[in-house]
Amino acid sequence: IGLEEKSSALNAALLNGVAGHILELDDLHRSSILHPGAPVISAAAAAAEEVDAGGRELITAVVAGFEVGIRIAEAVTPSHYYYWHTTGTCGTFGAAAAACRVYGLEEDEIVNALGNAGSQAAGLWEFLSDGAMTKHLHPGKAAMNGLLAAQLAGEGFTGASRILEGEKGFFRATAEEFFPERATAGLGRDYRITGNSYKIYPSCRHTHPGVDLILKLKAEGLAPSAVETILFKTYRHAVNLVGGNDYSTPYKAKFCLPYCAAKALIDGRLDLDSFDFSNGHEALIEQLAGTVTVQFDPGVEEAYPLCWGTAVEVNLKEGRTLTAETDYPKGDPENPASAAEMRDKFLYLAGLCWPEKRAHRVLEMLLGLENLEQTGDLFK
Repeated sequence: IGLEEKSSALNAALLNGVAGHILELDDLHRSSILHPGAPVISAAAAAAEEVDAGGRELITAVVAGFEVGIRIAEAVTPSHYYYWHTTGTCGTFGAAAAACRVYGLEEDEIVNALGNAGSQAAGLWEFLSDGAMTKHLHPGKAAMNGLLAAQLAGEGFTGASRILEGEKGFFRATAEEFFPERATAGLGRDYRITGNSYKIYPSCRHTHPGVDLILKLKAEGLAPSAVETILFKTYRHAVNLVGGNDYSTPYKAKFCLPYCAAKALIDGRLDLDSFDFSNGHEALIEQLAGTVTVQFDPGVEEAYPLCWGTAVEVNLKEGRTLTAETDYPKGDPENPASAAEMRDKFLYLAGLCWPEKRAHRVLEMLLGLENLEQTGDLFK
């Protein structure tokens, strides 16, 4: 998507999965700690274009993929997330389910597809130690591997029938503590896609509650020069993933709450330009980020991952302390972005690779997707 070249469905799923995640602006489902869109939609769209499926079929496949990927992730969350990047692992199951729906596979074929998806499910957090590019590969490979599993199943290729709950299956292999009942509770009634969150800032979602709070305080008059110290109190995964102060590369900066908070307080925003290191303010960012501490809070941890909460205390040089807290950063269902904001986000991102007229045309097709006869028209 965004290029004129054509390739195989598998290659398209891979590249779109990578591209969908690389700016850190894709969606997130809170309780599963999963970015479902990049792997699931990439696999579903590639399969749909391959078989000339219509928009309604694509929507149904995406819903099915979200449902499967999210529910499996909920069953292993949060212990799985310590070592495993859920988008790479559980996203593979979601991608497979979406592709199975597009291809119209039967029950036994779907079991085979999920079995082989589980054996390809991977994605370790160790890349964070180096600031490596690996994270973006995870959703691409999840999309590609899930699609491959569905294609193989359609040709009679068998897979493990108990890939989740088996003695050497996914649950036991990848989670110290797991909850199989979460995978099926309310199945067919409570659709997980309705609880999805959407990113406003192009940084790790764990930074967003803190950024929201800093922008709120700035809007109320907080100036960078007034700050003595900033203390964020949050849940353990946020401390582990974004609590450090290494922002030596733009990529590392997206996983650094001290940098994101400092940049938001200086500029009054956090967008793609915020991670362009040629924009100046180096000395001020270094000074301000150095005042930030990210601290584990047991009370906030208790509500995680249903709530991704954060509290902030800003000690001012004059002696006063400002406080704020949130359970739901902007983009959560409880604190949603408006339809206009989501349209603006799409048009801005689409405008990075398409002329304005084409971006508007694709947006209109997406808003009427259920009436689109061939999803391939989206990519023309």
